[in-house]
Parts: sequence; structure tokens; C-alpha cells
Amino acid sequence: MPELPEVETTVRGLAGFLEGEVIARARVHRPDLRRPFPPDLVQVLTGAKVTLLGRRAKYGLIHLDREQVMIFHLGMSGRWRIDPEYIGKHDHLVLETGAGHVLALNDARRFGSVDLVASEALEDFAPFAAMGPEPLGPDFTPAYLKRALAGKIPAIKLALLDQRIVAGLGNIYVCEALHRARIRPDRAAGRVSLPRLKLLVPAIRDVLTESIEAGGSSMRDYARPDGELGYFAAHWRVYGREGQPCHCGGTVERFVQGGRSTFWCPKCQR
Repeated sequence: MPELPEVETTVRGLAGFLEGEVIARARVHRPDLRRPFPPDLVQVLTGAKVTLLGRRAKYGLIHLDREQVMIFHLGMSGRWRIDPEYIGKHDHLVLETGAGHVLALNDARRFGSVDLVASEALEDFAPFAAMGPEPLGPDFTPAYLKRALAGKIPAIKLALLDQRIVAGLGNIYVCEALHRARIRPDRAAGRVSLPRLKLLVPAIRDVLTESIEAGGSSMRDYARPDGELGYFAAHWRVYGREGQPCHCGGTVERFVQGGRSTFWCPKCQR
């Protein structure tokens, strides 16, 4: 599933073609993805000017001059294609700008979603209402994390995947950040000390920033809007590297937490 860096990369790629542009034409080629398209989606988009593109957690935000925001989620396999040579059967939403560019939301598995929300009600959008701070934002600090984790028995790995604690973190980047901070992924969240959290927060920021700069980690069907694949996967230190050597001389191991694979090094993560 595309994670925060992949969504941020997508939003940045779209901005160059959409921000400040008028959507001359919009069309949908099926009634739904994971859930139905908003019934007034085409009407709202057609003729609207895109004022800003942004991101919240793993959702992309397209702000319109009609006091509406189109929110998209890429699901398992979604991606935007810019100026494709042809419109295929999996291009379910197609936007044409006044400048002549075509942007197609492609989603073969249809686990993605598109919603329309009034700008003033954006923070009340159901998936956003209970979300924690952005991991790259100023509110995500070691002191905040210490308060949020206080008394929590679940493992630190699972706690960081809880969107109520921090928004947008996914399995790959939590594994990588915990490794950089040398924290066991199965340590009880409430028992991680403040000094360790002072290592973890910058580790989370660094791994996300580096991945964004590398264009994300391409997994299965994900590609950037320009069709290029992200290459941060080449820099993974533990994720997907079971049985391979860690830089500390240990060996990367794998176990399952909450139904997801956890990769870690028992020698340097304690």
C-alpha cells in the first residue's frame, strides 16, 4: 500500500500540473472505487480552479475555489497518471485542465477512494477527526509522544501504526525508524523512555524525508505520477531483509505483529 512518502510524492507531482489550473472537464468511468464516487463530483470539479494541493496522513487533498476539497486515497494500487498515451479500463477518474493536461486516477484493485468535503469541515472529515499529529509537523515531538504512549501496554511498533497517536505512519517506515533508533519493536510502548523517544522522533522524520526525496518505496503497482518508480527500497536497512546481515554485524529477523511482518535486528535493537 502506498504510504506517506508515496502520497507526498504524488501530491508534489500533481501540483505542477493542477495547482492554479482550471479543471475544464471531469469524468468518471465507473460508479465507485472502494465506495461510490460523490454524486456531484463531476459537477463540482468541472470549471473549478485548483487553489492548493496538500496531504493529510495517507490522503491527498485537492483544494478548489468552490470551498470544497477533493480527498483521494490510493488504496492498495492507486496512482495518478499524467498525460497518459491512452485512457485504460482502470483509469476511473479523469481530469482535463485548461492548459491541456490530462490526469487519470488509475486503480486496478479499486481499494482507493474519492470524497468531497466542504473546506470549513475538512478537520471533521471522519478519517481525520481522531488523527494524531503529522510526523513531519511541529506538534510531533518526543514530549508529545511520551504523553501519548503513557501507560500503553501494546508494543511500540503497533502503537506507532495507530493513526490516533501519529498520522500516516505505515509498516515499512515504522520498521526502519525503530531500527535507526535501536528500539525493540515488541517493547511495551509505555515503557519506552524519553531519551529513547528523543532518538525515535528524528529517526521517523529522517526516514520519511529521505524516502520522499527518493520518490518513495515502489511496492507492486505503485509509481509516481510521471511513471517513474521510487527507489528508497534500495536503502531499506531491515524491511524485507530477513536473514541478511545488519550493519551492526547481527542478522535481520522477521516476526508477525498485528497481522503484519516486522523486520528487526535483535543485536542492535533493545
